[in-house]
Amino acid sequence: MSVTAFAIALFVATPLADAPEAQLQSATSGGDLAAQTLAAGREDEALAVLQRASAADPHDPAVLINLGIAYAHKGDDAKARAAFEAALTCHEVVELDTADGTATDSRRLARKAIRMLERGDFRAEPARGEQLTYNNK
Repeated sequence: MSVTAFAIALFVATPLADAPEAQLQSATSGGDLAAQTLAAGREDEALAVLQRASAADPHDPAVLINLGIAYAHKGDDAKARAAFEAALTCHEVVELDTADGTATDSRRLARKAIRMLERGDFRAEPARGEQLTYNNK
């Protein structure tokens, strides 16, 4: 899975376990959970949205995973790991639809994110010659 596909991973969260109505609304009220903002490379904007969402519900695994992705893209691996680990330990487990069309539970996705973080998969790849723009003047 590419880093971009993972970065836009969380569109819909569906609770897997019984949860109070307030928690159900919290899990799904984030819309795309800043996924499109992350995919567009606007990490600062995504962080602001996700930090507010996390402050409103610090136990929403979908928000925590995308928050971790935003931190990882910014190069803050310690905060990224903390967000992924928080998602992993949430009492509520939700099914998440990913950008590549697959669905998985939040704990599995959090574990995958931690492995990707350890491998450095969230780091930007160095530009190759064919990707560079030159000025011929």
